[in-house]
Amino acid sequence: MALVSLPPAAAASSSSTTHLLTPPASIGISSVGGRGGPRPRGDGGLALPLPAGRRRGWGAPVSSFSSFLPSFFTGSKKKEEEDAKKAERLKAELLAAIAPLDRGAEATPEDKDRVDQIAQRLEEVSPTKEPLKSELLNGKWELLYTTSTSILQPQRPKFLRPYGTIYQAINTDTLRAQNMETLPYFNQVTANLVPLNSRKVAVRFDYFKIFSLIQIKAPGSGKGELEITYLDEELRVSRGDKGNLFVLKMVDPLYRVPL
Repeated sequence: MALVSLPPAAAASSSSTTHLLTPPASIGISSVGGRGGPRPRGDGGLALPLPAGRRRGWGAPVSSFSSFLPSFFTGSKKKEEEDAKKAERLKAELLAAIAPLDRGAEATPEDKDRVDQIAQRLEEVSPTKEPLKSELLNGKWELLYTTSTSILQPQRPKFLRPYGTIYQAINTDTLRAQNMETLPYFNQVTANLVPLNSRKVAVRFDYFKIFSLIQIKAPGSGKGELEITYLDEELRVSRGDKGNLFVLKMVDPLYRVPL
């Protein structure tokens, strides 16, 4: 869900499978089964006779297949470990890049490009491939950085911009979300979520609350989309349908959005 401010304010390939089912050429098995001794082979060698009833290509590869399994799982585990290390490096780099940017309000175009490039590399090694099916998504998140001008309000004098902590809470069990500003306005908005796939939701805002007191029904135009592109137990990266980038950290995994 795009954080908003209130108005006005992916198995082995088919070629590998063929290799597993076809004996190596050096064995020299003939393509015609039957009785008899060795027969001449096209390259001048001898072709071994196949036992009656044996189909070509289903004998010798047994050992190849059994040796393939351990290497496959070892390779997969190694990649996971490499991706985890890469993710930790990129998270540290991302946090360092956004630290001086006042949640993005002080970011130059060059700063935004740099942050976006780091975020893209981090998204490639996300450990959670289906965020909407993960318990890690549930809870209250603090906004660390965004490119959304509707949240940052950079056109306002600095003392009139949201300068307190901004939160976003998501609950996949109830398909509810909530955005919460603190100082100086204490505005809130709640929304219903409609899953579009295992990473993206459509957002339908239902109520705004101004100064945490005045509740207003959201207009029909209050909607958007949000895609969770990176998720682990402490950091989330999301992208909105208007191209905005959001970086958030988990602060309360037990928090639940009011119904």
